[in-house]
Amino acid sequence: MTKKALIAGWGQLPRLWAEKAAAQAEDFIVIKIAEEITAEFSDLDCAEYTVNLTQLGEILQLLKEEEIEEAIWLGKIQKANLFNDFNPDQKLKQLLQQLPDLNDDTILMALALEFINSGVKILPQTYLLEDQLAEPGILAGEVDSELKRDLIFAFETAYNLGRFDIGQTALVKDGAVMALEAIEGTDEAIKRAAKFGGPGVVMAKCSKKNQDIRFDLPTVGLKTLENLIEAEAGALIIEADKTFILNKEEFCRRAAAEGIVIAAAEYNKEELILPWQK
Repeated sequence: MTKKALIAGWGQLPRLWAEKAAAQAEDFIVIKIAEEITAEFSDLDCAEYTVNLTQLGEILQLLKEEEIEEAIWLGKIQKANLFNDFNPDQKLKQLLQQLPDLNDDTILMALALEFINSGVKILPQTYLLEDQLAEPGILAGEVDSELKRDLIFAFETAYNLGRFDIGQTALVKDGAVMALEAIEGTDEAIKRAAKFGGPGVVMAKCSKKNQDIRFDLPTVGLKTLENLIEAEAGALIIEADKTFILNKEEFCRRAAAEGIVIAAAEYNKEELILPWQK
């Protein structure tokens, strides 16, 4: 069995993976990104390290010292950190200076190449987490004809937004865009949509075209749902088989209780397959 490293960002997805890895007797360490720590791992049988986002050289050195062969990146890294008193080490500074832009995929692909050149394979984020992916269908609530229009519009808007590597989330109402996610993240986009659209906004979150499943798969969880409840949103549509739903059973139960529709659509060869078309 190969020795693995979990690079842990914000949220509970890293903890969930670590629990599954421990249950399967995986040999792994955890490298926590200091600016994004939300999960605890001290009760698990694994070594823990905390490294600042700016310290790429230290991360690579740790991987070498621990003889890591494979790594998995899980949890959100707030891109805004790159623009807020950001002081990268020499290794990261050189990498960023060579990039044509600072879009998410550009940065992540460059980082992946650094890992690979160090002899470390990047695992898909679905490794050990396949059961957390959304299955196709209506997962909560019922869809009427009026809501269908906004679900389609929201999903297609989010999908096209991803083509430009800007964000994964779009919020609409009555055929008009209320908010598009950029550097501020999903939660702030929801709040902005509620401000302009009021109750009944519809949110879509989906992967990018030709999504690299090693990083940045869309994720929704109870915090996302709480923000949608506060916004009095009408529905959420996500991409099936490419979006994580954390605490899936509770997520769908609470959404149904709050009157929020949860739907999961698919893209197949550029064709949008909607859950009510099954």
